[in-house]
Amino acid sequence: MIELYTDSSPNGFKITIALEELGLPYTLKHVRIDAGEHRRPEFLRLNPHGRIPVLVDPATGTTLFESAAILLYLADTTRRLLPDEPRARWQAIQWLMFHAASVGPILGQRVHFELFSATPQPQAVERYRGLCDAAFGVLDAQLARHPYVAGEDYSIADIAHFGWTHIARIVDFDFSAHTHLSAWHDRVAARPAVQRGIALPAPAVGA
Repeated sequence: MIELYTDSSPNGFKITIALEELGLPYTLKHVRIDAGEHRRPEFLRLNPHGRIPVLVDPATGTTLFESAAILLYLADTTRRLLPDEPRARWQAIQWLMFHAASVGPILGQRVHFELFSATPQPQAVERYRGLCDAAFGVLDAQLARHPYVAGEDYSIADIAHFGWTHIARIVDFDFSAHTHLSAWHDRVAARPAVQRGIALPAPAVGA
């Protein structure tokens, strides 16, 4: 059975949502970051970078960290949540990479500078607010033309982006001006598997 090492974070929610969408049996291992459990030697053997999530699949002998890689693995092994048709497939991978390389890191830095930095850094806050709004604008324009991030079908690209828009809502990073993005977020949030996924291992709370 698949083992998932995770905590209540945007990157962790991506994988609990995917597993719930796919209906795959798995064992959840709660790695409590606030308690420093991600720095324990037994966890660092799974991911030397000390970050969640980590997925272990004994059936294939596979251990993976990085949420985008895990999403691709789950989609590839189940042949779901990623289109078979080559052009559509690469669109989904492209938008997954846009999240992994741009949207996720930008939002993560905004969370740090705006909510957790011990010293106020207004220039950094202004920079990441601007970058965040620009990224939301790109998604909004895409969703003005398509029902889902990568096109016509719900995919791992939607799951990846939702992991962070869910947290953005919780910490009051307002993106309501991006009406297509907001409507997409609400549609995805209504999915039963998504509702289950964001409650595991525990619901996220505001900073």
